Amino acid sequence: MSVYVGIDVHRKRSQVAVITKDGQVQLNKNVVNGSEPMLRLIGDLPSGTPVAFGWGWLARLLEDYGFEAHLVHPLRCKAIASARLKNDKADAAILAQLLRADLLPEAWIAPAEVRQLRALLRHRASLVRLGTQQRNRIHAVAADHGYDRSASYWTGPGRGWLAELDLPAASREIVTDCLAVIDGLAPLIDRIDGELHARAKADPRVKVLRTLPGVGEFTALVMLAEIGDITRFGSARKLASWAGLTPTVRGSDLTVRHGHISKQGSAWLRWVMNQAAQTAKRSPEFAATYSSIAKRRGKKIATIAIARKLLTRACHLLADMQATSTNEPPQRP
Repeated sequence: MSVYVGIDVHRKRSQVAVITKDGQVQLNKNVVNGSEPMLRLIGDLPSGTPVAFGWGWLARLLEDYGFEAHLVHPLRCKAIASARLKNDKADAAILAQLLRADLLPEAWIAPAEVRQLRALLRHRASLVRLGTQQRNRIHAVAADHGYDRSASYWTGPGRGWLAELDLPAASREIVTDCLAVIDGLAPLIDRIDGELHARAKADPRVKVLRTLPGVGEFTALVMLAEIGDITRFGSARKLASWAGLTPTVRGSDLTVRHGHISKQGSAWLRWVMNQAAQTAKRSPEFAATYSSIAKRRGKKIATIAIARKLLTRACHLLADMQATSTNEPPQRP
Protein backbone atom coordinates (compact mmCIF):
# COMPACT_ATOMS: atom_id res chain seq x y z
CA MET A 1 0.00 0.00 0.00
CA SER A 2 1.35 3.43 -0.91
CA VAL A 3 1.96 5.82 1.97
CA TYR A 4 2.83 9.47 2.30
CA VAL A 5 4.96 11.04 5.02
CA GLY A 6 4.78 14.54 6.47
CA ILE A 7 7.48 15.77 8.85
CA ASP A 8 7.01 18.95 10.90
CA VAL A 9 10.65 19.76 11.71
CA HIS A 10 11.79 21.77 14.72
CA ARG A 11 15.24 22.51 16.08
CA LYS A 12 15.42 19.60 18.52
CA ARG A 13 12.46 17.33 17.74
CA SER A 14 10.22 16.54 14.79
CA GLN A 15 6.68 15.28 14.37
CA VAL A 16 6.34 12.50 11.79
CA ALA A 17 2.98 11.56 10.25
CA VAL A 18 2.43 8.63 7.90
CA ILE A 19 -0.86 8.39 6.02
CA THR A 20 -2.17 5.76 3.66
CA LYS A 21 -3.27 6.24 0.07
CA ASP A 22 -6.90 6.66 1.19
CA GLY A 23 -5.95 9.39 3.71
CA GLN A 24 -6.00 7.36 6.93
CA VAL A 25 -3.39 8.30 9.54
CA GLN A 26 -1.16 5.27 10.07
CA LEU A 27 1.35 6.90 12.40
CA ASN A 28 1.83 10.30 14.04
CA LYS A 29 4.79 10.36 16.40
CA ASN A 30 7.24 12.86 17.88
CA VAL A 31 10.96 11.97 17.67
CA VAL A 32 14.30 13.48 18.60
CA ASN A 33 16.11 14.94 15.58
CA GLY A 34 18.88 12.81 14.14
CA SER A 35 19.45 10.17 11.49
CA GLU A 36 19.05 7.13 13.72
CA PRO A 37 15.76 8.12 15.44
CA MET A 38 14.28 9.19 12.10
CA LEU A 39 15.30 6.00 10.31
CA ARG A 40 13.96 3.84 13.15
CA LEU A 41 10.60 5.41 12.46
CA ILE A 42 10.47 5.53 8.64
CA GLY A 43 13.49 3.49 7.52
CA ASP A 44 11.38 0.40 6.73
CA LEU A 45 9.07 2.26 4.35
CA PRO A 46 9.42 1.37 0.65
CA SER A 47 12.06 3.11 -1.44
CA GLY A 48 10.55 6.05 -3.30
CA THR A 49 8.04 6.90 -0.57
CA PRO A 50 7.15 10.60 -0.89
CA VAL A 51 8.16 12.68 2.15
CA ALA A 52 7.20 16.32 2.75
CA PHE A 53 9.38 18.22 5.20
CA GLY A 54 10.04 21.82 6.14
CA TRP A 55 13.73 22.07 6.97
CA GLY A 56 16.85 21.38 4.95
CA TRP A 57 18.80 19.04 7.27
CA LEU A 58 16.58 16.10 6.26
CA ALA A 59 17.24 16.50 2.53
CA ARG A 60 20.46 14.49 2.37
CA LEU A 61 19.20 11.77 4.71
CA LEU A 62 16.02 11.24 2.69
CA GLU A 63 17.85 11.27 -0.64
CA ASP A 64 20.54 8.85 0.57
CA TYR A 65 17.92 6.34 1.71
CA GLY A 66 15.89 6.49 -1.49
CA PHE A 67 12.92 8.55 -0.34
CA GLU A 68 11.22 11.02 -2.67
CA ALA A 69 12.00 14.29 -0.88
CA HIS A 70 9.68 17.31 -1.09
CA LEU A 71 10.79 20.52 0.66
CA VAL A 72 7.80 22.63 1.71
CA HIS A 73 7.67 26.28 0.63
CA PRO A 74 7.15 28.00 4.01
CA LEU A 75 5.31 31.11 2.77
CA ARG A 76 2.96 29.30 0.43
CA CYS A 77 1.83 26.54 2.76
CA LYS A 78 -1.27 28.41 3.92
CA ALA A 79 -3.15 25.23 4.82
CA ILE A 80 -1.07 24.94 8.00
CA ALA A 81 -1.02 28.65 8.82
CA SER A 82 -4.81 28.96 8.53
CA ALA A 83 -5.71 25.67 10.22
CA ARG A 84 -8.14 26.00 13.13
CA LEU A 85 -6.30 23.30 15.06
CA LYS A 86 -2.64 24.30 15.32
CA ASN A 87 -0.21 21.79 16.78
CA ASP A 88 2.66 19.63 15.57
CA LYS A 89 0.56 16.50 15.07
CA ALA A 90 -1.94 18.39 12.91
CA ASP A 91 0.82 20.15 10.96
CA ALA A 92 2.62 16.90 10.11
CA ALA A 93 -0.64 15.22 9.05
CA ILE A 94 -1.60 18.20 6.86
CA LEU A 95 1.78 18.07 5.11
CA ALA A 96 1.25 14.40 4.31
CA GLN A 97 -2.35 15.04 3.14
CA LEU A 98 -1.23 17.90 0.85
CA LEU A 99 1.46 15.62 -0.57
CA ARG A 100 -1.08 12.85 -1.15
CA ALA A 101 -3.41 15.28 -2.98
CA ASP A 102 -0.52 16.73 -5.02
CA LEU A 103 -1.26 20.17 -3.54
CA LEU A 104 1.99 20.68 -1.63
CA PRO A 105 3.72 24.01 -2.43
CA GLU A 106 7.37 23.05 -2.85
CA ALA A 107 10.70 24.81 -2.61
CA TRP A 108 13.77 23.82 -4.60
CA ILE A 109 16.12 21.37 -2.88
CA ALA A 110 19.64 22.51 -3.69
CA PRO A 111 22.22 19.81 -4.44
CA ALA A 112 24.62 18.94 -1.61
CA GLU A 113 27.56 20.84 -3.13
CA VAL A 114 25.43 23.98 -3.47
CA ARG A 115 24.25 23.68 0.12
CA GLN A 116 27.87 23.39 1.27
CA LEU A 117 28.90 26.44 -0.76
CA ARG A 118 26.01 28.42 0.73
CA ALA A 119 27.10 27.41 4.23
CA LEU A 120 30.70 28.50 3.61
CA LEU A 121 29.69 31.84 2.10
CA ARG A 122 27.25 32.60 4.91
CA HIS A 123 29.87 31.63 7.49
CA ARG A 124 32.33 34.03 5.91
CA ALA A 125 29.73 36.81 5.88
CA SER A 126 28.92 36.22 9.56
CA LEU A 127 32.62 36.45 10.51
CA VAL A 128 33.01 39.70 8.57
CA ARG A 129 29.93 41.13 10.28
CA LEU A 130 31.33 40.14 13.66
CA GLY A 131 34.54 42.01 12.84
CA THR A 132 32.53 45.04 11.77
CA GLN A 133 30.66 44.98 15.09
CA GLN A 134 33.98 45.07 16.97
CA ARG A 135 35.25 47.99 14.87
CA ASN A 136 32.04 49.91 15.46
CA ARG A 137 32.37 49.25 19.19
CA ILE A 138 35.88 50.70 19.22
CA HIS A 139 34.70 53.77 17.31
CA ALA A 140 31.90 54.20 19.85
CA VAL A 141 34.28 53.95 22.83
CA ALA A 142 36.62 56.53 21.31
CA ALA A 143 33.70 58.86 20.52
CA ASP A 144 32.33 58.50 24.07
CA HIS A 145 35.58 60.04 25.35
CA GLY A 146 35.82 62.76 22.71
CA TYR A 147 38.44 61.11 20.49
CA ASP A 148 38.34 60.78 16.71
CA ARG A 149 40.78 60.19 13.89
CA SER A 150 40.18 60.92 10.22
CA ALA A 151 42.58 58.18 9.12
CA SER A 152 42.17 54.44 9.71
CA TYR A 153 42.10 53.05 13.23
CA TRP A 154 43.42 49.66 12.09
CA THR A 155 46.75 50.42 10.35
CA GLY A 156 50.04 50.62 12.26
CA PRO A 157 49.70 54.36 13.04
CA GLY A 158 46.02 53.84 13.88
CA ARG A 159 46.81 51.06 16.35
CA GLY A 160 49.48 53.27 17.92
CA TRP A 161 46.97 56.11 18.25
CA LEU A 162 44.47 53.78 19.95
CA ALA A 163 47.15 52.56 22.37
CA GLU A 164 47.99 56.12 23.45
CA LEU A 165 44.41 57.22 24.20
CA ASP A 166 43.76 58.21 27.79
CA LEU A 167 40.86 55.85 28.58
CA PRO A 168 39.36 54.56 31.84
CA ALA A 169 40.25 50.96 32.71
CA ALA A 170 36.95 49.43 31.56
CA SER A 171 37.01 51.31 28.25
CA ARG A 172 40.62 50.29 27.64
CA GLU A 173 39.64 46.67 28.32
CA ILE A 174 36.81 46.88 25.78
CA VAL A 175 39.15 48.28 23.11
CA THR A 176 41.78 45.61 23.82
CA ASP A 177 39.24 42.79 23.69
CA CYS A 178 37.67 44.08 20.47
CA LEU A 179 41.11 44.31 18.83
CA ALA A 180 41.84 40.74 19.94
CA VAL A 181 38.62 39.52 18.30
CA ILE A 182 39.44 41.43 15.09
CA ASP A 183 42.95 39.94 15.00
CA GLY A 184 41.60 36.47 15.72
CA LEU A 185 39.07 36.68 12.89
CA ALA A 186 41.61 37.79 10.27
CA PRO A 187 43.31 34.38 9.69
CA LEU A 188 39.94 32.61 9.64
CA ILE A 189 38.58 34.96 6.98
CA ASP A 190 41.83 34.70 4.99
CA ARG A 191 41.59 30.88 5.03
CA ILE A 192 37.99 30.93 3.83
CA ASP A 193 38.85 33.50 1.15
CA GLY A 194 41.53 31.11 -0.13
CA GLU A 195 38.98 28.29 -0.39
CA LEU A 196 36.47 30.54 -2.13
CA HIS A 197 39.11 31.84 -4.54
CA ALA A 198 39.94 28.25 -5.56
CA ARG A 199 36.24 27.53 -6.14
CA ALA A 200 35.85 30.73 -8.15
CA LYS A 201 38.79 29.90 -10.43
CA ALA A 202 37.31 26.47 -11.14
CA ASP A 203 33.88 27.81 -12.13
CA PRO A 204 33.69 29.60 -15.52
CA ARG A 205 30.37 31.19 -14.52
CA VAL A 206 32.20 33.33 -11.97
CA LYS A 207 34.38 34.85 -14.69
CA VAL A 208 31.30 35.70 -16.75
CA LEU A 209 29.42 37.23 -13.82
CA ARG A 210 32.43 39.35 -12.90
CA THR A 211 32.04 41.23 -16.18
CA LEU A 212 29.07 42.94 -14.50
CA PRO A 213 29.96 46.19 -12.70
CA GLY A 214 30.13 45.82 -8.93
CA VAL A 215 30.34 42.01 -9.03
CA GLY A 216 33.47 40.47 -7.54
CA GLU A 217 34.36 36.88 -6.69
CA PHE A 218 32.41 36.74 -3.43
CA THR A 219 29.29 38.34 -4.94
CA ALA A 220 29.43 36.03 -7.96
CA LEU A 221 29.72 32.94 -5.75
CA VAL A 222 26.79 34.04 -3.58
CA MET A 223 24.72 34.59 -6.73
CA LEU A 224 25.54 31.11 -8.02
CA ALA A 225 24.95 29.44 -4.65
CA GLU A 226 21.60 31.14 -4.09
CA ILE A 227 20.29 30.89 -7.67
CA GLY A 228 21.48 27.34 -8.28
CA ASP A 229 20.11 25.94 -11.55
CA ILE A 230 19.14 28.96 -13.68
CA THR A 231 16.74 26.85 -15.75
CA ARG A 232 14.32 26.63 -12.82
CA PHE A 233 13.39 30.27 -13.49
CA GLY A 234 11.26 30.82 -16.57
CA SER A 235 12.25 34.48 -16.89
CA ALA A 236 14.48 37.16 -15.41
CA ARG A 237 11.37 38.68 -13.85
CA LYS A 238 10.66 35.44 -11.98
CA LEU A 239 14.24 35.41 -10.71
CA ALA A 240 13.93 39.03 -9.55
CA SER A 241 10.64 38.17 -7.85
CA TRP A 242 12.23 35.18 -6.12
CA ALA A 243 15.00 37.49 -4.88
CA GLY A 244 12.39 39.87 -3.46
CA LEU A 245 13.43 42.72 -5.77
CA THR A 246 10.03 43.26 -7.41
CA PRO A 247 7.35 45.56 -5.97
CA THR A 248 4.25 44.21 -4.28
CA VAL A 249 1.06 44.75 -6.30
CA ARG A 250 -2.42 45.30 -4.88
CA GLY A 251 -5.29 45.53 -7.32
CA SER A 252 -8.99 46.12 -6.85
CA ASP A 253 -11.37 46.70 -9.75
CA LEU A 254 -9.53 49.14 -12.04
CA THR A 255 -7.12 50.40 -9.37
CA VAL A 256 -3.61 48.93 -9.20
CA ARG A 257 -1.14 50.01 -6.54
CA HIS A 258 2.56 49.15 -6.55
CA GLY A 259 4.16 49.08 -3.11
CA HIS A 260 7.64 48.44 -1.72
CA ILE A 261 9.68 45.44 -2.81
CA SER A 262 8.37 42.17 -1.40
CA LYS A 263 11.60 41.20 0.42
CA GLN A 264 10.56 37.56 0.08
CA GLY A 265 12.74 34.79 -1.25
CA SER A 266 16.51 34.76 -0.87
CA ALA A 267 17.63 37.50 1.52
CA TRP A 268 21.27 36.66 0.77
CA LEU A 269 20.86 37.17 -2.97
CA ARG A 270 18.98 40.42 -2.37
CA TRP A 271 21.76 41.59 -0.04
CA VAL A 272 24.65 40.97 -2.45
CA MET A 273 22.75 42.49 -5.37
CA ASN A 274 22.14 45.65 -3.35
CA GLN A 275 25.82 45.71 -2.37
CA ALA A 276 26.85 45.34 -6.01
CA ALA A 277 24.40 48.07 -7.01
CA GLN A 278 26.19 50.55 -4.71
CA THR A 279 29.17 50.31 -7.09
CA ALA A 280 27.29 49.65 -10.32
CA LYS A 281 25.17 52.80 -10.01
CA ARG A 282 28.32 54.89 -10.56
CA SER A 283 29.46 52.90 -13.60
CA PRO A 284 29.00 54.27 -17.17
CA GLU A 285 26.49 51.49 -17.87
CA PHE A 286 24.07 52.44 -15.12
CA ALA A 287 24.90 55.99 -14.00
CA ALA A 288 22.37 57.69 -16.28
CA THR A 289 19.59 55.24 -15.33
CA TYR A 290 20.34 55.63 -11.64
CA SER A 291 20.38 59.44 -11.86
CA SER A 292 17.07 59.50 -13.75
CA ILE A 293 15.27 57.23 -11.29
CA ALA A 294 16.82 58.93 -8.25
CA LYS A 295 15.44 62.32 -9.34
CA ARG A 296 11.93 60.91 -9.72
CA ARG A 297 11.73 58.28 -6.97
CA GLY A 298 14.66 58.82 -4.61
CA LYS A 299 18.07 57.22 -4.14
CA LYS A 300 16.89 54.08 -2.33
CA ILE A 301 14.44 53.07 -5.03
CA ALA A 302 17.01 53.92 -7.70
CA THR A 303 19.58 51.64 -6.08
CA ILE A 304 17.07 48.78 -5.90
CA ALA A 305 16.27 49.34 -9.58
CA ILE A 306 19.96 48.98 -10.44
CA ALA A 307 20.18 45.82 -8.31
CA ARG A 308 17.30 44.35 -10.29
CA LYS A 309 18.88 45.33 -13.61
CA LEU A 310 22.13 43.67 -12.54
CA LEU A 311 20.26 40.50 -11.62
CA THR A 312 18.43 40.57 -14.96
CA ARG A 313 21.75 40.76 -16.82
CA ALA A 314 23.15 37.97 -14.68
CA CYS A 315 20.13 35.83 -15.54
CA HIS A 316 20.70 36.34 -19.26
CA LEU A 317 24.42 35.55 -18.96
CA LEU A 318 23.80 32.34 -17.00
CA ALA A 319 20.98 31.25 -19.31
CA ASP A 320 23.21 31.76 -22.35
CA MET A 321 26.03 29.78 -20.74
CA GLN A 322 23.63 26.97 -19.85
CA ALA A 323 22.29 26.87 -23.41
CA THR A 324 25.81 26.83 -24.86
CA SER A 325 26.90 23.97 -22.60
CA THR A 326 23.87 21.88 -23.65
CA ASN A 327 24.10 22.88 -27.34
CA GLU A 328 20.60 24.33 -27.26
CA PRO A 329 19.47 27.69 -28.64
CA PRO A 330 19.52 30.23 -25.79
CA GLN A 331 16.17 30.95 -24.17
CA ARG A 332 16.35 34.65 -23.35
CA PRO A 333 14.36 35.01 -20.13
